[in-house]
Amino acid sequence: MRRLRQAATIVALCIGAAVGYGIVHDQVTARVCLEYFTVGHGWETDLTSPTLIGLRWGVLATWWVGLLLGLPLAAACQAGPLPPVAPRDLLRPLGRLLLVLAVLAVAAGVAGYISARLGWVWLLPPVAERVASERHARFLAALWSHTASYTGGFLGGNVLLGWAWRQRRLRQMARKAAPMPGRGGVGAA
Repeated sequence: MRRLRQAATIVALCIGAAVGYGIVHDQVTARVCLEYFTVGHGWETDLTSPTLIGLRWGVLATWWVGLLLGLPLAAACQAGPLPPVAPRDLLRPLGRLLLVLAVLAVAAGVAGYISARLGWVWLLPPVAERVASERHARFLAALWSHTASYTGGFLGGNVLLGWAWRQRRLRQMARKAAPMPGRGGVGAA
């Protein structure tokens, strides 16, 4: 029962981390280019507030990413006979992943903006026709930023899965190598 509770905590932690990151990310990109959300997502709304749009999309576009990471990560951390990885042990690696994603998002956004300003990339119809031409570079900055976050999150999530599995194997080896009580400090074979 304890492992099941810890697995549920890991899933909730991943959803919370994804949604938190998504809200912060979308607060920034909604201010870079509101049209990325209102036109680019094909779900036009009467909302005009970057804050409200960033909150809406920060939740809608990321909760499922957290779930898709949380379920296999919970299994990698808790399932089977290996020593488990507790939810608290994931805080630093998950925090590092979010920091790396933020850096990637900023770098990709800047690269997208510069590339558009230099004419190396451009918006295609029908989006290009629905976004003012002076906003195209900003739209592409937001697009590249989001693409980098999703791609980095997918890759980083897989790294996190590998990390969890490795931690469990290392803990198992450490347990086997630890001296057994009542045997005068002789390690178990």
